[in-house]
Amino acid sequence: MPHAVLSPNNVAVVTGAASGIGLAAAKKFADLGMKVVLADLGGDKLDQAASEVSAIASSGAADVMAVATDVSDQKAVEALEHAAVSRFGKVHLLMNNAGVQPGSALFGPRENWEKVFAVNLWGVINCTRAMAPGMIAHGEPALIINTGSKQGITTPPGDPAYNVSKAGVKVFTEALQHDLRGLEGARVSAHLLIPGFVFTGMTAGGRAERPTGAWTSEQTVDFMVESLERGDFYILCPDNDVDRATDEKRILWAARDIVENRPPLSRWHPDYGEAFRAFLAETGK
Repeated sequence: MPHAVLSPNNVAVVTGAASGIGLAAAKKFADLGMKVVLADLGGDKLDQAASEVSAIASSGAADVMAVATDVSDQKAVEALEHAAVSRFGKVHLLMNNAGVQPGSALFGPRENWEKVFAVNLWGVINCTRAMAPGMIAHGEPALIINTGSKQGITTPPGDPAYNVSKAGVKVFTEALQHDLRGLEGARVSAHLLIPGFVFTGMTAGGRAERPTGAWTSEQTVDFMVESLERGDFYILCPDNDVDRATDEKRILWAARDIVENRPPLSRWHPDYGEAFRAFLAETGK
């Protein structure tokens, strides 16, 4: 059985809901009987997504609402919260999934850094600060799911702005869950979704067909629902190329850079490449 919050007539708000993981999540929640608010930048993609979700929802369009929202804009996020509560009464699930990845370099265009931080990190903060107080106040079980990234944990070279933003989402979500569990009367829990390689518009790179190593958005959402049922905070998703054991070793290696005083990102350092490969080949941890 799914998590108790994923119950008929409960209300889910999903940002970045016009495509990818966000749309797959909105469809899954609708299929479970929930009322769904889709938030994304306005336009045909959002309208089409709302139509697709309405076709699944128990009461059709009556259970679905699309709200054009720029999550980097605090006033727009407050308007989203007001619209959701005005239409459906309360929010039981907030999925902060909106994200961008325009590419970045340490000394590249500042606007790329600003855009990534504004959406990927401030979008999560803005939505949480706008909606969590009401979710706490209504006293019913509720969930906040923030979409992070493995790049925010192992921080591979190549796109530092994205890595920093997703590392911020990880730290913010950990702090959020810590505060929620110590808040008397709060029945809200926070969770960090850490997708693997997922074939979406953002990761397609111009490819029309899904690479064999990638999961679909639907597989990722199914894994998320199973993980929520188990009560997992870190929802660490595998894919068709990388299993959980490999992810765990990569994460452990990154942490041991600090413990063993190795150079940062030693996994990609020429002096440590052979040692990393040997560590990866070891059995156990």
